Amino acid sequence: MSSTLALIFIGVAVLFILGIKFLSSPRTARYGNLLAAAGMLVAFFATIPLMQLHEWNLNCTLIVVGILIGLVMGAVGAYSVKMTAMPQMVAAFNGLGGGSAALVASLEFLRRSHSLEGVTVSAAVPMLFATLIGSLSFSGSIIAFLKLEGKFEKPHTFPGQNFLNGVVFLVILGLCGYLIGGETTNSTAFIVMFALALAFGIAMVMPIGGADMPVVISLLNSFTGLAVAGDGFVINNLSMIVAGTLVGSSGTLLTLLMCKAMNRPVTNVLFGAFGSGGGGQAAAAGVAGTVKPIQADEAALLLAYAQRVVVVPGYGMAVAQAQHQVRELSDELGKRGVEVQFAIHPVAGRMPGHMNVLLAEANVPYDQLCEMEAINPSMDRVDVCLVIGANDVVNPAAREEKGSPIYGMPIIEADHAKTVIVMKRSMAKGFAGIENHLFYKDNTRMLFGDAKASLNALIAAVKAS
Repeated sequence: MSSTLALIFIGVAVLFILGIKFLSSPRTARYGNLLAAAGMLVAFFATIPLMQLHEWNLNCTLIVVGILIGLVMGAVGAYSVKMTAMPQMVAAFNGLGGGSAALVASLEFLRRSHSLEGVTVSAAVPMLFATLIGSLSFSGSIIAFLKLEGKFEKPHTFPGQNFLNGVVFLVILGLCGYLIGGETTNSTAFIVMFALALAFGIAMVMPIGGADMPVVISLLNSFTGLAVAGDGFVINNLSMIVAGTLVGSSGTLLTLLMCKAMNRPVTNVLFGAFGSGGGGQAAAAGVAGTVKPIQADEAALLLAYAQRVVVVPGYGMAVAQAQHQVRELSDELGKRGVEVQFAIHPVAGRMPGHMNVLLAEANVPYDQLCEMEAINPSMDRVDVCLVIGANDVVNPAAREEKGSPIYGMPIIEADHAKTVIVMKRSMAKGFAGIENHLFYKDNTRMLFGDAKASLNALIAAVKAS
């Protein structure tokens, strides 16, 4: 690699790092995304000289065709996907990235193993690592996508499953050690290892419940990054090493932060089958108290004459695409002198930042968004807490019921407000599959119906009051 290309790749690394830095704030996230995309574009063109293409041939045609297909798929996916389906798109794209990394590593391994060049130990390790991690990420991401689509509503478990998965993983490691130990020309062993890695990705994700899919996708995303970094070492591409390392480290940190937000270790997510819909003893025994419905005009009076209102958005708001109505209601209340804030839980929705993106799309001012840690200490001074489609992230069972699967999980303490209005279609349980104790509290009122329709009714009633 020439010194000029090396400097270009260093510049690409800087663009990637700045892109991630700008993603840390909603105000600069758009620019961060554009910077990272620009870095990827520069890296793509800088990679072309490394391919040493002396004349146009079939490989060049295939490269161009692949680029065009990728551009069309990416553009169509980005423009057509609904915000409620964004986690599915992330899972699908992540799976494709992992599969691509696995294919690059496997083809390079097979090419070298059957050429005079041969495969050295220093080259075999990153190639096998990328093949293993990339194929696992591919198959696991596909299962995560299907789970988010509702194709597998419950975890698929059986006695001894973790033990069997452990045996399969040990066999995969054994085959990798066999290939590294000098049997690099054994294509059969390599293909078996590849197939077992794909199967292991499926077996690893199938037992995990739907509530944990965002965590799983984040973890698999870090796997894809590591696989890409491994490819970078194999084909001597600095931009792949930098980009893969950044994705791997940031994905790992995000996974740990999400687990911290749920007060659960990563091992519990991977092997605990949380979110199975069982609900534990607390749900089976029922919850003390009665549900008290409220009509839109009554709820509007409570909101219009409050001094401070906190809105807790959740997946129900995303499903109803009601973020613009939420902004309109907030504006109407603001005209009356009501202080309106939005309480954002780290794992609300189906991916980190889901609610932030929806509210930003509706032009809700950033200074009205409050993180869970910032809003909780003052929730007892809130006149009305309006919960829109959120469930598990406001469930007091996390604080009150030691037998609950979510016990110890940090929540937005909506029940501490003077009055709580919960907007839901029905009394259906959340993704964790347990009853929400908040619905039965003395200070809670339930406004049943589609979130968008209910918000439109609230807006009309507030204007008329």
